[in-house]
Amino acid sequence: MSIEQLFQAEIKESERWINTAEGVYKRDLIKRIELIKWVLEQMKNPEINICELMESKMNEVILEINQTHDILEADKLHSELGIMDWLFYQVCKDQQKKLAASLTNQEILEIQD
Repeated sequence: MSIEQLFQAEIKESERWINTAEGVYKRDLIKRIELIKWVLEQMKNPEINICELMESKMNEVILEINQTHDILEADKLHSELGIMDWLFYQVCKDQQKKLAASLTNQEILEIQD
């Protein structure tokens, strides 16, 4: 299953649960869908380094968390950061696999030196 297929399945699953979720869980499902769609859209542009972009977005959220004094706002941002962390892991793990598959053994040895 490709990363795009995984994310499409996650969107469908989250949309399925939105109607029964309440409060914070509903908010998190909505944010999850929004962030997955954002990542999928960014991945369409081959000129964007998606891992760097996602890391930058995560750093912005961390800064917002550190600057807020409202616990409810911090909770919302912390949930967003958790979602971004999972997305980052999925996307960048996938990119690492693709990179490793494209490298020859000699190139790997050169990188290690």
